[in-house]
Amino acid sequence: MDVLTLTTNADAPFMTQQMAALERRGVSFTTLEVAGDIDGENTRSPLDYLRFGPEVVREAARGYDLIHAHYGLTAPMALAGLRTPVVLSLWGSDVHGPVAPVSRACAPFCDEVVVMSAEMKRVLGHPCEVIPDGVDLELFAPREQADARDAVGWEEDAYHVLFPYATHRETKNYPRAQRVAEAVDGLLERPVRLQTVSGVAHERVPTFVNAADALLLTSRSEGSPNAVKEALACNLPVVAVGVGDVRERLSGVHPSAVATSDQGLVSALATVLERGERSNGRETVREVSLERTTDRLLEVYERASGVSVASGTNRRQATRARERRPTPSSRP
Repeated sequence: MDVLTLTTNADAPFMTQQMAALERRGVSFTTLEVAGDIDGENTRSPLDYLRFGPEVVREAARGYDLIHAHYGLTAPMALAGLRTPVVLSLWGSDVHGPVAPVSRACAPFCDEVVVMSAEMKRVLGHPCEVIPDGVDLELFAPREQADARDAVGWEEDAYHVLFPYATHRETKNYPRAQRVAEAVDGLLERPVRLQTVSGVAHERVPTFVNAADALLLTSRSEGSPNAVKEALACNLPVVAVGVGDVRERLSGVHPSAVATSDQGLVSALATVLERGERSNGRETVREVSLERTTDRLLEVYERASGVSVASGTNRRQATRARERRPTPSSRP
């Protein structure tokens, strides 16, 4: 199966990880990224998207089995490839934020729509598949905290709270995380360090996760935050607000907590740090392993395209074969 991927961020780790897993199942990808500057929330100018449309139409004409549009703003361009089936994956902010009207308008015209949580499905108000991004349980696995802490250079005699996002990303609400961490620092004997980690290679992230004492999530909105699932895979306790599917992911996980107020976050984080225990998160996260979510997405691909990866005809290869076939007048 040949898939044309449209995205606002070709380097998004969860997307490239998903594509690599699908490639191992027999899917091949060509990726087009919207040109222009990217800020922390993946926004560009309307002109950037208008320029992207003709590029998509030209590439789609080469005969792909389907177009997979990642993020709501790429959906109009995907639908311009009229005769090619479209799978639309929504990431979270394109359902909850200012992009939401575009997502809602385009969803009914797509062959399949994928969201990351039941909450997103409810807000979208359209039939869709709930498939969270999967977590690579081989990459994200528990290791000795002392070794991990030594590798990242964090001091031993302090509590380290992981905030795995760039501080300027408004949706992630770093100021709130900072307030909570500072309040907890004033309650405990050992110092509390809020460690902001972003822009590092995805392969290095598990080391930071294992070096931390807790993950703090204060986002204003989320779909299915990968940071939470990755923390669970490493048995790192999580203290979070109840956005996206966080409550579902943390159900039965101890020690961990979901809170709504600053006071609740402070109390929960202080308790988790003082306990000094790892969680049982890995036991609960297997249902969203990369292998399981890949199985489900492959089913969506096959349903949308009508092509079986195991035995189906590759429409793009067939089209190219016809293009190379000589016309009657040119045959000897």
